[in-house]
Amino acid sequence: MAKMLYSVTMSLDGFIAGHGGDMSWLTEHIGPNPTVAEFIPQIGALLVGNRTFGGDDPHRGTEKEGKPFGGGWSGPQFILTHNAPATAVPGVTFVGDLDSGVTAAKAAAGDKYVNILGAEVARQCLEAGVLDELLVFIAPVLLGDGVRLFDHPGGTNIKLERLSLTHAPSATNLWLRVVS
Repeated sequence: MAKMLYSVTMSLDGFIAGHGGDMSWLTEHIGPNPTVAEFIPQIGALLVGNRTFGGDDPHRGTEKEGKPFGGGWSGPQFILTHNAPATAVPGVTFVGDLDSGVTAAKAAAGDKYVNILGAEVARQCLEAGVLDELLVFIAPVLLGDGVRLFDHPGGTNIKLERLSLTHAPSATNLWLRVVS
């Protein structure tokens, strides 16, 4: 059965996107990373937030723009939104609620990972108790403002267990399991 995993690159100060959702900071930190190369083939489906799906792209202006992992992965994508576009997007299914999105993505992923893209969807999955793991690529940069990896007004205490810690020239890779 598919596991739900939130994978994301984060600045050292905890931001996954810059001010206003800017992703241009990430471009210089995309580079050879054996953990990424090993992980991508393990993805069976994507569950993506609508802001992430329609947002900024670190590959903007290149042939990789708009493609998951810069074209390094292809497969079924499920976009969580209350406002699906009138025109169909090939390979993309728009879902209106978290439960149906998780169910559809898990069915499509089979025994591989459902990779979550988007901080809000990841937060919703965590709060619903369906997030299994996090894979955080920590880039050596400080952004100072932007979209946080995890934001929970008033705070919370989510317990995590480290599964692995590896290093690459472009990032430190931290793989964690959510402890129930």
